[in-house]
Amino acid sequence: MFSLFRVNVQIAINSIKTQLLRTILTVVIIAIGIWALVGILSAVKAMENSISGSFASMGSNTFNIQRYDFNIQRRGGEREKVNPIISYQNIREFVAIYEYPTTQTSLSFTGTRAAEVKFESEKTDPEVQIYGINEFYLENTGTEIENGRNFTIFDIQNNNKVCIIGSDFLKSLFVNDNPIGKTISIRGVKFKVVGVLESKGSTFGNNQDLKVLIPIQVARGIFTEPNINYTISIMVKEKELLNAAQDEAIVTFRNIRRLSPIEKDNFGIERSDDLINRIASITGYLEVAAWIISIITILGSSIALMNIMLVSVTERTREIGVRKALGAKNATISTQFFIETIVIGQIGSVLGIILGILTGLAFSSFFESEFSLPWIPMIWATIITFVVAIIAGFYPAMKASKLDPIESLRYE
Repeated sequence: MFSLFRVNVQIAINSIKTQLLRTILTVVIIAIGIWALVGILSAVKAMENSISGSFASMGSNTFNIQRYDFNIQRRGGEREKVNPIISYQNIREFVAIYEYPTTQTSLSFTGTRAAEVKFESEKTDPEVQIYGINEFYLENTGTEIENGRNFTIFDIQNNNKVCIIGSDFLKSLFVNDNPIGKTISIRGVKFKVVGVLESKGSTFGNNQDLKVLIPIQVARGIFTEPNINYTISIMVKEKELLNAAQDEAIVTFRNIRRLSPIEKDNFGIERSDDLINRIASITGYLEVAAWIISIITILGSSIALMNIMLVSVTERTREIGVRKALGAKNATISTQFFIETIVIGQIGSVLGIILGILTGLAFSSFFESEFSLPWIPMIWATIITFVVAIIAGFYPAMKASKLDPIESLRYE
């Protein structure tokens, strides 16, 4: 039985070699369908890992008060409402009023995204991000210290000239050197390095490791541009109190903004879990699209595969007649064509899976996210191509097995 199967496989491979061009075209069509499935799903997973990792950096059980909601959109011809900035006066009032149990409030703002940082005779390119923060910023955003320490309440209250730097500075200013205790300069102001952040990589080209964190009041003295927009982040240590704490924060900030009960909020609320759920729903739609595209492509490839096998049956009519004259049974002939179809399908499947994995690796490299082999799409790709090969090969195999040997021998 095994020897007969091996002979049929050898015959199928020899037949494929004699119809190389048509076989290559069919294999490519099948591979494109599998590539669409494995490649798109791998790319979607890479993007989801990158985006979810970025939004998860808000920290667990946290919500932000910021200028706009995450999903602000324009509706038809209606003009989008312009919300006022979250001003320094707003955050001062909020911190003074909001005292919900088990919460801690982080304050921050972006001073600049194009700073030049100097250390002794060395300096960086003008592309460093500078953030003004308070002592709760790291914990509320889920940011970890790799070396050194966080800011203390005394650093913030006393406006100490201290800073925490991103891990990329270890590759430029502090190569083979411990930065803790060293002094760097930003816009002519000297800061003592007290901590180094863990590496977070990049998200959509935004390098999260090339930044400097400084006390918020010190940052306000350096970056004096008008209309600076602040972000308020509240962490709730008891998860069951998260919704109540958020409702209390909304009421508090509405009062700070002097909004009447009938006026809509002129600020946005952003929760870490909501963002991740939105990303999951978006990637879910992309995964459905990947399945639809791949199924349509594979359906086209099955038709092409059936056609090539029908042509193969016609061209090899005389060969089939000879085999039948030598004693080959109908089942043997049909099995031979089935195996030939399956071999072509699996070659296309392997090629498509390889292209899909390479696509996933490329996207993971671009988004600097972790790559994991898409085992489920790969298994489904193998199953789908096997089923498609059986369906596409059924009619040609039956047609070949039912040919009359005498008529086949007369065929030219």
